[in-house]
Amino acid sequence: MQYKVSPGDLEVLLALVRGGNLANAGERLGVDASTVFRAVQKLEKGLGQRLFERSRQGYLPLELAQNLAVHAEQVEAQLEAARSAAQQSPEQVAGSVRITTTDTILHGLIAPALQLLQPQHPLLRYDLHAGNELASLTRRDADIAVRATKRPPQHLVGKQVGPIRVALYASAASGLQSFDGDVAARACWVAPDDALPDHPSVVWRKKHFPKVMPTYRVNSVLSVAELVAQGLGIGLLPMFLAQGRADLVPLTEALDECQTELWLLTHTESRHLRRVATVFGHLSKTLVLT
Repeated sequence: MQYKVSPGDLEVLLALVRGGNLANAGERLGVDASTVFRAVQKLEKGLGQRLFERSRQGYLPLELAQNLAVHAEQVEAQLEAARSAAQQSPEQVAGSVRITTTDTILHGLIAPALQLLQPQHPLLRYDLHAGNELASLTRRDADIAVRATKRPPQHLVGKQVGPIRVALYASAASGLQSFDGDVAARACWVAPDDALPDHPSVVWRKKHFPKVMPTYRVNSVLSVAELVAQGLGIGLLPMFLAQGRADLVPLTEALDECQTELWLLTHTESRHLRRVATVFGHLSKTLVLT
Protein backbone atom coordinates (compact mmCIF):
# COMPACT_ATOMS: atom_id res chain seq x y z
CA MET A 1 0.00 0.00 0.00
CA GLN A 2 1.13 3.56 -0.68
CA TYR A 3 2.48 5.30 2.41
CA LYS A 4 0.21 8.04 3.77
CA VAL A 5 2.16 11.08 4.93
CA SER A 6 0.75 12.33 8.24
CA PRO A 7 0.80 15.83 9.77
CA GLY A 8 3.28 14.46 12.31
CA ASP A 9 5.59 13.36 9.49
CA LEU A 10 5.48 16.83 8.00
CA GLU A 11 6.17 18.45 11.36
CA VAL A 12 9.30 16.34 11.87
CA LEU A 13 10.50 16.90 8.32
CA LEU A 14 10.03 20.68 8.59
CA ALA A 15 11.86 20.80 11.92
CA LEU A 16 14.83 18.96 10.40
CA VAL A 17 14.86 21.17 7.29
CA ARG A 18 14.91 24.26 9.51
CA GLY A 19 17.23 22.90 12.17
CA GLY A 20 19.76 21.33 9.84
CA ASN A 21 20.61 18.52 12.27
CA LEU A 22 18.90 16.05 14.60
CA ALA A 23 19.68 17.96 17.79
CA ASN A 24 18.25 21.26 16.54
CA ALA A 25 15.21 19.52 15.12
CA GLY A 26 14.61 17.74 18.42
CA GLU A 27 14.88 21.03 20.30
CA ARG A 28 12.25 22.57 18.02
CA LEU A 29 9.93 19.59 18.56
CA GLY A 30 10.62 19.10 22.26
CA VAL A 31 11.98 15.55 21.79
CA ASP A 32 15.43 13.99 21.75
CA ALA A 33 17.55 13.53 18.63
CA SER A 34 17.02 9.76 18.51
CA THR A 35 13.26 10.26 18.27
CA VAL A 36 13.75 12.53 15.26
CA PHE A 37 16.14 10.01 13.71
CA ARG A 38 13.63 7.16 14.01
CA ALA A 39 10.80 9.32 12.64
CA VAL A 40 12.84 10.29 9.58
CA GLN A 41 13.90 6.69 9.01
CA LYS A 42 10.25 5.58 9.16
CA LEU A 43 9.20 8.29 6.70
CA GLU A 44 11.99 7.49 4.25
CA LYS A 45 11.21 3.77 4.44
CA GLY A 46 7.52 4.42 3.86
CA LEU A 47 8.19 6.64 0.87
CA GLY A 48 10.93 4.39 -0.47
CA GLN A 49 13.20 7.41 -0.99
CA ARG A 50 15.92 9.26 0.83
CA LEU A 51 14.88 12.70 1.98
CA PHE A 52 18.18 14.02 3.33
CA GLU A 53 21.86 13.89 2.45
CA ARG A 54 23.80 13.15 5.64
CA SER A 55 27.17 14.84 6.14
CA ARG A 56 29.37 16.25 8.89
CA GLN A 57 27.62 19.57 8.37
CA GLY A 58 24.22 18.02 9.14
CA TYR A 59 21.18 16.98 7.16
CA LEU A 60 20.85 18.56 3.70
CA PRO A 61 17.27 18.27 2.34
CA LEU A 62 17.00 16.65 -1.08
CA GLU A 63 14.45 17.77 -3.66
CA LEU A 64 11.56 15.71 -2.29
CA ALA A 65 12.18 16.98 1.24
CA GLN A 66 12.22 20.56 -0.02
CA ASN A 67 8.91 20.02 -1.82
CA LEU A 68 7.33 18.41 1.24
CA ALA A 69 8.62 21.26 3.43
CA VAL A 70 6.61 23.73 1.35
CA HIS A 71 3.43 21.75 2.07
CA ALA A 72 4.44 21.42 5.72
CA GLU A 73 4.70 25.21 6.00
CA GLN A 74 1.22 25.59 4.54
CA VAL A 75 -0.18 23.09 7.05
CA GLU A 76 1.62 24.90 9.87
CA ALA A 77 0.22 28.25 8.76
CA GLN A 78 -3.32 26.90 8.55
CA LEU A 79 -3.06 25.33 12.02
CA GLU A 80 -1.81 28.60 13.49
CA ALA A 81 -4.64 30.48 11.79
CA ALA A 82 -7.16 28.00 13.21
CA ARG A 83 -5.73 28.37 16.71
CA SER A 84 -5.93 32.16 16.43
CA ALA A 85 -9.54 31.96 15.29
CA ALA A 86 -10.37 29.73 18.25
CA GLN A 87 -8.98 32.09 20.89
CA GLN A 88 -11.49 32.75 23.65
CA SER A 89 -10.60 36.46 23.68
CA PRO A 90 -10.25 37.41 20.01
CA GLU A 91 -9.21 40.94 20.88
CA GLN A 92 -6.08 39.51 22.50
CA VAL A 93 -3.30 38.52 20.11
CA ALA A 94 -0.92 35.90 21.46
CA GLY A 95 2.08 33.89 20.28
CA SER A 96 5.66 34.37 19.24
CA VAL A 97 6.80 36.50 16.29
CA ARG A 98 10.29 36.01 14.91
CA ILE A 99 11.90 39.17 13.51
CA THR A 100 15.22 39.33 11.68
CA THR A 101 17.05 42.60 11.07
CA THR A 102 20.42 44.24 11.67
CA ASP A 103 21.55 45.50 15.06
CA THR A 104 21.39 49.07 13.77
CA ILE A 105 17.75 48.80 12.74
CA LEU A 106 16.87 46.74 15.82
CA HIS A 107 18.15 49.31 18.31
CA GLY A 108 17.35 52.41 16.27
CA LEU A 109 13.85 51.54 15.00
CA ILE A 110 12.40 48.13 15.92
CA ALA A 111 12.88 48.18 19.70
CA PRO A 112 11.19 51.59 20.20
CA ALA A 113 8.29 50.46 17.99
CA LEU A 114 7.80 47.18 19.87
CA GLN A 115 7.89 49.04 23.18
CA LEU A 116 4.77 50.89 22.04
CA LEU A 117 3.04 47.67 20.94
CA GLN A 118 3.70 45.57 24.04
CA PRO A 119 1.12 47.23 26.33
CA GLN A 120 -1.56 46.72 23.67
CA HIS A 121 -0.84 43.00 23.25
CA PRO A 122 0.94 41.74 26.39
CA LEU A 123 0.59 38.08 25.31
CA LEU A 124 2.81 38.59 22.28
CA ARG A 125 6.43 37.43 22.49
CA TYR A 126 9.29 38.35 20.19
CA ASP A 127 12.29 36.36 19.00
CA LEU A 128 14.69 38.99 17.69
CA HIS A 129 17.62 38.03 15.47
CA ALA A 130 20.16 40.74 14.70
CA GLY A 131 22.75 39.89 12.07
CA ASN A 132 24.10 40.93 8.71
CA GLU A 133 22.79 37.79 7.01
CA LEU A 134 19.13 37.58 6.00
CA ALA A 135 17.41 34.74 7.86
CA SER A 136 15.30 32.69 5.50
CA LEU A 137 11.64 33.68 5.48
CA THR A 138 11.01 30.91 2.96
CA ARG A 139 12.04 28.30 5.56
CA ARG A 140 10.20 30.31 8.21
CA ASP A 141 13.37 30.91 10.24
CA ALA A 142 11.72 34.29 10.72
CA ASP A 143 8.22 35.70 10.28
CA ILE A 144 9.22 39.29 9.50
CA ALA A 145 12.40 40.78 8.07
CA VAL A 146 13.31 44.46 8.27
CA ARG A 147 16.17 45.11 5.91
CA ALA A 148 18.04 47.80 4.01
CA THR A 149 17.98 46.82 0.36
CA LYS A 150 17.20 48.22 -3.07
CA ARG A 151 16.04 44.84 -4.38
CA PRO A 152 13.88 42.84 -1.94
CA PRO A 153 13.43 39.13 -2.83
CA GLN A 154 10.55 38.70 -5.26
CA HIS A 155 9.02 35.76 -3.37
CA LEU A 156 8.39 37.97 -0.32
CA VAL A 157 5.66 40.53 0.22
CA GLY A 158 6.08 43.76 2.10
CA LYS A 159 6.23 47.50 2.28
CA GLN A 160 8.91 50.04 1.48
CA VAL A 161 9.26 52.10 4.66
CA GLY A 162 11.39 54.84 3.14
CA PRO A 163 14.93 55.91 2.27
CA ILE A 164 17.81 55.31 4.66
CA ARG A 165 19.92 58.48 4.47
CA VAL A 166 23.57 58.41 5.45
CA ALA A 167 25.96 61.20 6.47
CA LEU A 168 29.51 61.50 7.77
CA TYR A 169 29.71 62.02 11.55
CA ALA A 170 32.27 62.93 14.17
CA SER A 171 32.26 63.08 17.94
CA ALA A 172 30.81 66.26 19.40
CA ALA A 173 33.95 66.50 21.51
CA SER A 174 36.22 66.49 18.43
CA GLY A 175 35.54 70.13 17.61
CA LEU A 176 34.78 69.29 13.97
CA GLN A 177 31.70 71.04 12.65
CA SER A 178 31.72 70.64 8.88
CA PHE A 179 33.23 68.54 6.14
CA ASP A 180 36.78 69.23 5.05
CA GLY A 181 38.21 66.79 2.51
CA ASP A 182 41.81 67.29 3.60
CA VAL A 183 40.95 66.81 7.27
CA ALA A 184 38.86 63.72 6.46
CA ALA A 185 41.72 62.22 4.46
CA ARG A 186 44.04 62.54 7.47
CA ALA A 187 41.51 61.55 10.14
CA CYS A 188 41.08 58.19 11.81
CA TRP A 189 38.10 56.31 10.36
CA VAL A 190 35.81 53.74 11.92
CA ALA A 191 34.26 51.38 9.35
CA PRO A 192 32.75 47.88 8.86
CA ASP A 193 34.95 46.93 5.91
CA ASP A 194 35.52 43.24 6.62
CA ALA A 195 32.04 42.52 7.93
CA LEU A 196 30.16 44.49 5.25
CA PRO A 197 32.48 44.96 2.26
CA ASP A 198 29.58 45.93 -0.06
CA HIS A 199 27.90 48.30 2.37
CA PRO A 200 27.14 51.67 0.68
CA SER A 201 29.21 53.51 3.28
CA VAL A 202 32.25 51.34 2.56
CA VAL A 203 31.83 51.73 -1.20
CA TRP A 204 31.48 55.52 -0.84
CA ARG A 205 34.60 55.92 1.31
CA LYS A 206 36.72 53.76 -0.99
CA LYS A 207 35.56 55.79 -3.99
CA HIS A 208 36.13 59.25 -2.50
CA PHE A 209 39.01 58.45 -0.12
CA PRO A 210 40.78 55.49 -1.77
CA LYS A 211 43.97 55.96 0.24
CA VAL A 212 42.25 55.93 3.63
CA MET A 213 42.72 52.78 5.69
CA PRO A 214 40.29 52.64 8.63
CA THR A 215 42.00 52.74 11.98
CA TYR A 216 39.17 50.74 13.53
CA ARG A 217 37.38 47.94 11.68
CA VAL A 218 34.19 46.73 13.35
CA ASN A 219 31.52 44.17 12.53
CA SER A 220 28.45 46.39 12.61
CA VAL A 221 27.27 49.91 11.85
CA LEU A 222 26.04 50.22 15.44
CA SER A 223 29.64 49.75 16.58
CA VAL A 224 30.70 52.49 14.16
CA ALA A 225 28.28 54.87 15.91
CA GLU A 226 29.52 54.02 19.39
CA LEU A 227 33.22 54.35 18.55
CA VAL A 228 32.70 57.61 16.65
CA ALA A 229 30.73 59.00 19.61
CA GLN A 230 33.66 58.15 21.89
CA GLY A 231 36.01 60.16 19.69
CA LEU A 232 37.98 57.32 18.12
CA GLY A 233 37.42 58.62 14.59
CA ILE A 234 34.92 59.74 11.98
CA GLY A 235 32.44 57.42 10.29
CA LEU A 236 29.43 57.13 8.01
CA LEU A 237 26.14 56.51 9.82
CA PRO A 238 22.43 56.25 9.05
CA MET A 239 20.89 59.56 10.02
CA PHE A 240 18.04 57.87 11.93
CA LEU A 241 20.60 56.26 14.22
CA ALA A 242 22.40 59.52 15.00
CA GLN A 243 19.26 61.60 15.40
CA GLY A 244 18.90 63.08 18.89
CA ARG A 245 22.39 62.08 20.01
CA ALA A 246 24.25 65.00 21.54
CA ASP A 247 27.56 63.12 21.31
CA LEU A 248 27.49 62.96 17.48
CA VAL A 249 27.70 65.84 14.99
CA PRO A 250 27.10 65.56 11.22
CA LEU A 251 29.93 66.76 9.00
CA THR A 252 27.93 66.48 5.77
CA GLU A 253 24.39 66.58 4.49
CA ALA A 254 22.82 63.30 3.39
CA LEU A 255 25.07 61.55 0.86
CA ASP A 256 22.96 60.44 -2.09
CA GLU A 257 25.42 57.72 -3.15
CA CYS A 258 25.01 55.99 0.20
CA GLN A 259 21.23 56.03 0.25
CA THR A 260 19.32 52.75 0.26
CA GLU A 261 15.76 51.70 1.10
CA LEU A 262 14.26 50.16 4.22
CA TRP A 263 11.85 47.29 3.56
CA LEU A 264 9.43 45.50 5.87
CA LEU A 265 9.04 41.96 4.53
CA THR A 266 7.15 38.77 5.30
CA HIS A 267 6.31 35.46 3.69
CA THR A 268 3.09 35.06 1.73
CA GLU A 269 1.98 32.25 4.04
CA SER A 270 2.75 34.23 7.19
CA ARG A 271 1.07 37.54 6.44
CA HIS A 272 -2.42 36.19 7.21
CA LEU A 273 -1.47 34.86 10.66
CA ARG A 274 -2.99 37.14 13.27
CA ARG A 275 0.11 37.50 15.41
CA VAL A 276 2.30 38.27 12.38
CA ALA A 277 -0.26 40.60 10.79
CA THR A 278 -0.59 42.53 14.06
CA VAL A 279 3.15 43.13 14.41
CA PHE A 280 3.63 43.77 10.70
CA GLY A 281 0.81 46.30 10.66
CA HIS A 282 2.13 48.08 13.73
CA LEU A 283 5.65 48.31 12.33
CA SER A 284 4.37 49.57 8.98
CA LYS A 285 2.64 52.45 10.77
CA THR A 286 5.28 53.35 13.33
CA LEU A 287 8.64 52.93 11.58
CA VAL A 288 9.69 56.43 10.56
CA LEU A 289 12.96 57.42 8.92
CA THR A 290 14.49 60.88 9.17
